[in-house]
Amino acid sequence: FCLGCQALQPPAPRPDLFRLMDCDRSFRIDAQRLQQRFRSLQRAVHPDRFGQRPPKEQYYSEQHSSVINKAYQTLLNPLSRGLYLLELSGVEPVQETDCDADSAFLMEIMEINEKLAEAKNENSLEEIETFIKVKQEELTKEVAAAFERDDLQEAKKLLAKMKYFANLEDKLKAKKIPS
Repeated sequence: FCLGCQALQPPAPRPDLFRLMDCDRSFRIDAQRLQQRFRSLQRAVHPDRFGQRPPKEQYYSEQHSSVINKAYQTLLNPLSRGLYLLELSGVEPVQETDCDADSAFLMEIMEINEKLAEAKNENSLEEIETFIKVKQEELTKEVAAAFERDDLQEAKKLLAKMKYFANLEDKLKAKKIPS
């Protein structure tokens, strides 16, 4: 907002999402604090509050709201938060090939994919879902530790693995939703 006239100003072209959401630039975040900041910012700039304002401010309000949503979603999700931290550190984006050398890991992913394809009932899907969640939690802890050691290459490898599990999660959700 302009300090003089209180008019809403355009958002910065590439804001630091951590600064915007008032978080430390760290893999570990306080999700409750993040949510409170999200709600507070949305209350301040939500397009519904700018219905009677000039069209330019209405447009800026929509832009701010969109940036705040993106920041919240990015920082809330461990995978996207880790990828964003790598990006801020100037590390190349994670590629699926980043863990190609780990053949045991790739075999595990193939086996889960096969179990998912063969799953016939809710129980077998829930079993797979539990396994995926446990793996995601383990990887999240390992990624946090890698970032805390400032081992960005290790964090990148682990995030590549997390991407595989995120894909499995998506396949699982698609299978659970009746067509």
